[in-house]
This record gives sequence, structure tokens and C-alpha cells, in this order.
Amino acid sequence: MPRLHPFLLLTAVAVLAGAAQAQEPAAPAAASAGTPAASASPEPAPPVAPEPVHAAINQLMDASWQKNGITPAPLSSDAEFLRRVTLDLIGRIPTVEESRAFLANTSPSKRSETIDALLAMPEYARHMQHQFDVILMRRLPQKHVPVAEWQKFLRDSFAQNKPWTQVAKEVLIADGLDEKNRGPARFYLDREAEVNTVTRDIAKVFLGADLLCAQCHDHPHYDGFKQAHYYGIAAYLNRTFLFTPKGKPPVLAEKAEGEAKFKSVFLKDQAEMTATPRVFDGMVLQEVAFKPGEEYEVKPEKDKPEIRPIPKFSRRAFLAEAIASPDNSRFARTLANQVWAMLLGRGIVHPVHLDHPDNPPAHPEVLDLLTREIKTHQFDVKWLVREIVLTSAYQRSSAPVDPAQMPPEESFACFPLKPLSPEQFCWSVLEASGETAVHRKALAAGLNEEALFNRLASYQNRFVQLFGGQPGTPPTSYESTMEQVLFLANDGLINNLLPPKNGNTSGRALALPKENDRAVVDELFLSVLSRPATDSEAQEFVSMLAGTEGDARRMAIQDSTWALLTSAEFRFNH
Repeated sequence: MPRLHPFLLLTAVAVLAGAAQAQEPAAPAAASAGTPAASASPEPAPPVAPEPVHAAINQLMDASWQKNGITPAPLSSDAEFLRRVTLDLIGRIPTVEESRAFLANTSPSKRSETIDALLAMPEYARHMQHQFDVILMRRLPQKHVPVAEWQKFLRDSFAQNKPWTQVAKEVLIADGLDEKNRGPARFYLDREAEVNTVTRDIAKVFLGADLLCAQCHDHPHYDGFKQAHYYGIAAYLNRTFLFTPKGKPPVLAEKAEGEAKFKSVFLKDQAEMTATPRVFDGMVLQEVAFKPGEEYEVKPEKDKPEIRPIPKFSRRAFLAEAIASPDNSRFARTLANQVWAMLLGRGIVHPVHLDHPDNPPAHPEVLDLLTREIKTHQFDVKWLVREIVLTSAYQRSSAPVDPAQMPPEESFACFPLKPLSPEQFCWSVLEASGETAVHRKALAAGLNEEALFNRLASYQNRFVQLFGGQPGTPPTSYESTMEQVLFLANDGLINNLLPPKNGNTSGRALALPKENDRAVVDELFLSVLSRPATDSEAQEFVSMLAGTEGDARRMAIQDSTWALLTSAEFRFNH
């Protein structure tokens, strides 16, 4: 298909430089203390409601910026905010109707109201499933548990807003025996229950600690990561192994004996040490002692390998309690830091898996506050997401006051350009092109989130294949490949989304009066970029559309849609 006008390939910098400024989002007012009625024994007045956490974060960030002489970016425009928060909470750009309604809304509380509405949508659970699937499984290939079962477990967990402690425990204690609920066991089973792999991934995901080097010695650069930390976790796991019942898929089994032993490769004369089951500096596991021969509920038998052994005391079961304990501040701190990084492009401790004293947090008071409060709020992930997106740091523009003096990334004084995840990119392309609008209409009374997803899931699979990186190593930075460029330029999947049809973006634009090309341009920009065109952009597009008829007009609109879809502005969350 021929392409028109190289100027249509907009740059993010040029677009963001013209972003309009928006009003400061209003913080929810604190409730006032009641006044008890006069009586002989008056009841005590109810306490004043504590300041909202996002407001406290705003104060801490403002003080940090002022102390360090940093001028934060202005708050994002309404259009910029709506696109950003919709991508971050439900994994797609807003519909053209949602954009029009939000931009026309004059309520001072419309941002917080929109956040609450997005968090209540079923798309929130699926988006969080996508995010945490990558965190927990790194897009590892399917082995023993269907990916769909694992993803359903995650999606249901976020739909029910399970506490993160509960989700972690269900993952860490799962053995795969329940044939109707094997999903959570994928964390272990698809890693083959290999003790070193599982130890490293548990430490990274749940404890913010990359202990790879500590497998062989104390970390040579980070005093906070010790060999004893690595083997303290491994000691909970080294008795666990993969067991395959006859005619059934593998499950986990566990022995009643076996210790994790280690010595540093740097200390040749050091005696081998036996690891104590312990999660960093937490409580030491107190094991129950049994008389010899009484350690098992079901004893292993050498001549009967089909018998799955069951010890009376499971170390692995206690690992789940030790890690997901409310008393384990590292667990709470890692969750707070991961969600902050998910929403603001980098962690307060960055990278999130290198949380140690030699890599201090950029804003320690903010991370301490979030760590305390996530415990107070019973590890409510939705609460945590809401408080972070209500902060002014999240709602800052991506365009700094002075482009020549970009604030340091770790200051969070300017919102970063975040490349869309493969899933976000897919569903945003489908939304921007109007393909989802066509299928919503076709589903009619049968329309719901699951039905729409199932209709279009094949698109997501293709985007993940192309943009998701190598299995087990999802990309951590943005870099286009030739395969990705050719896909967006010429692939039939993309080209088939562009021709006008009833209800899609090109179709709606083509149906507008030829005498009002500016309305056509605004329809395209609002549908694809979630904002109206600037005057200079509109002038360029109108000049291209002017005087076109029939097939020439159809192609001009079609190519304009393609150009906006493949622009740098569309490819990033900003």
C-alpha cells in the first residue's frame, strides 16, 4: 500500500512540546473530627482522618525538588493524563467517546473520578494479569502448566483484589495436585522446580534482590547481598522436586531430609557450611523434630517410584509464610517499589531487583511511607495503584519547563516516555484503528470484556511474539528491530485494519463532510493520539486532504491513520 508524506511520522518531542497545561488535581478533602454532644460522660471524639497518602507523597516530593533546586514539569494536559492513566490501568488508549467526554467534563474532581472508574473496569484485572505475568514468569515458554490457566489465576486474583500476601502464598505453596487449579503451580513447575532457578527468581520477584552472584560467594560489590541470604532461601527449597504420577502431568513432591550446604569459591580453606532456612534477616525456621522413621506421612519406597512422598513437616510451606509475612518489610517494600516502577517507568530503588544499602532509594521517605501504608492497607494492590496515580509526580507532563535542562530521571519531576508493552501496543492499535469498535457493535447484547478479548486475542499473540523479546528475557529498554519496522509498514495484519468500514476510524472519518477537512483531522487525531490536532498539524493534514475525491480521499485518510499509528507519539506512554 503506498504511503504518503514523511512529515506524518511525528516525533514524540515535537508533539509533547506543545502539550497544554492542566489544573492541579484536587486532593480529596480530609474528614473533620466530629464534636461530641455535651453530657456528664462525653464519648471521645472520633479521630481526624489521616492525610491521604498521595497528598503526603506530594509534600515529600515537593520538598525534595525544592531542596535539590529542581523545577518540576507542569501538570499534564487533560488529554495527556487520560491517555496515560487509561494505558496504565486498563492497558489500552481511551476510546474516542471516552476522550470526548473527559475533555468536555468541567468537574474539578474528574481525574480522581476517572481513576476510580478505570479501576472498577474488568480490563483492569486483565491488564494487571499481563503486567504481573511478565514480572513473575518473564514470558517463559509453557512446559507443564497451560499458560491460560496461570493467567486466569492472576486475572481472577486481581479481579477479586486479593491481598498480595495471599497471591504470593498461593503461588509459593502450590504443588499442582489440584487438577482444577494448577495455574498457580506454574511458577515452580515450569521452572522444573530447579532449586537454583527458583531461589533466584523468588528473591528477585518477591524480595527485590538479584542474588545470582551470591550463589557462589558474597556479592563482590554489594555488601547487602550475602551467600547466606541465597542459601537461606535455597534451604527451604532443596528438598522439593518434580514428581510425575503415572499418566498425569508433573506435580511437586518433597523429601523430609536434605540440607543446603555452601562455601565461597573465593575461600578455598573455608569449611562447608550448612544453610539455616531463613529469609534475609527474618526469623529462623524452627523445625519440628520427629523420631527416625516417623518423618513421613507417606514414605518413599525405592522399589515403588510411583509413590509420591509426603513429609510431616514441609519446609517449602513455611517459605511462603516467611516471605509473605506482614513482618517482612522487604516483601512490602518490593511490592511498593515494583508498582511505582510499573506506573512511573522506574523504581524509587532502581533497578527494582537491586535493593541494597549501596543502591539507596532516590526518595527514601516516599518508599518508607508506601512500605508502611501497604501493610496498613492489608497489601491491597488496587489501593496502592490508586494512591500512586493520584500523586502529582505521576500526573506531571512529559515536557519539562526547559528542554535544555531535563530533570534527573530519579527525581520523578518529569514523566518519562515509556514504551508500550506488547499487550498495550496491540490493544491500542486495535482501539485507534477502530477494530474494537467494529467488534463491540457486532457482539451487540453479547458484549463483555471476555467476549471482546477472545475475538481479538490472536492479534495480541502476534504482538507479543514480535515485541515481547526472547522467551525468558523480556526487553528492559526500547529498541526497534527490522522485523518490527517491516511488520508496522507492510504486514497484512496492520494493513487490514486501515481500510474504511462501518464504525472503524477510517470509516468514520470518510463519512464526515468533505467541506470540513478540519473535522476529519480532529477525528483521526482524537481516535489515534487521544487529543485534538494542533493548528500547525491540522494545516498540514488539511492541505493533504484538500480536494481529494473517491479512492484518492479514501487512501489519504487510510494513510493518515497509518502514519499516526506508527508515530513515535503513539508508540510511547507519555
